[in-house]
Amino acid sequence: MELTFLGTGAGVPSTKRNVSSTALRLDSGEVWLFDCGEATQHQILSSTITLSRLTKIFITHLHGDHIFGLPGLLGSRSFQGGESELKIYGPKGLAHFIDTAVKISGTHLRYPLQIVEIEDGFQVQEQGFTIKVALLEHGIDSFAYRIEEADKTGALNVEKLKSLGVQPGPIYQKLKNGDSITLDNGKVVHAGGVVGPQIKGRHLVYCGDSRFNEKTIDFALNADLLIHEATFSAQMASLAYEYYHSTTEEAARIAKTANVKKLLLNHISSRYQETDMVDLIREARAVFANTDIVEDQMTVHIPITKPSSK
Repeated sequence: MELTFLGTGAGVPSTKRNVSSTALRLDSGEVWLFDCGEATQHQILSSTITLSRLTKIFITHLHGDHIFGLPGLLGSRSFQGGESELKIYGPKGLAHFIDTAVKISGTHLRYPLQIVEIEDGFQVQEQGFTIKVALLEHGIDSFAYRIEEADKTGALNVEKLKSLGVQPGPIYQKLKNGDSITLDNGKVVHAGGVVGPQIKGRHLVYCGDSRFNEKTIDFALNADLLIHEATFSAQMASLAYEYYHSTTEEAARIAKTANVKKLLLNHISSRYQETDMVDLIREARAVFANTDIVEDQMTVHIPITKPSSK
């Protein structure tokens, strides 16, 4: 899996940062999109992401810098020949926004569109993933999504199987499924002896706009990756609170307390120039060392945690 950040700015676009949108490319090649600010489809044109692979969109909240790119993207997917179903998750009111935009503009969608309006505690299974939702603290309802990949069966010890006289074929799948097999010589091969340790699925948490919120700590607990807003520097904590946003230091405190593996800071105010990034990252790393600030068109790989050998 890998994330491509299409828009990493806050509120309004700047010459360096577009407004919010992030694409998650699964190992299958399928693409899930988180938020869809204005000009998201233009950002996609500059990336390796294609609308034909897009199957799901997750909207964190209904502020314009997170949804104003949605009508155009839906139309373009249709114009480009998209016919497979697209499913969109988001807060109450999202269906009305999309329905109004599509109808008033006369946009014809050639594909089925399913809109699922979420609430705090919502949970759903999607193609080997569990998706969980938590309400954050913002001026309007804003949510975090936790994407949990299912654990996978460990790798077969092919060399050991061959040494036992077991050749590749359907019998390998039986062992992967946990079944035992009996060889022609009567020897029983148990799956536990030839299948490696289970491979833990990856967990990532993508947060919408929010003040510092201790609830996020529990929601992000032990995640492989946390994407959290850092609209303001640590020195502007009072302003961040007033406008329902977080600082670099507050995001880092959440990551540290939640014991996540890596923190990516997102949603950076346009008041900060590229020369300010050194100070912003220093503030966060003073609290949580494994922190980076994302930028537009940055791609981050989410590696599989290799199981320890037996």
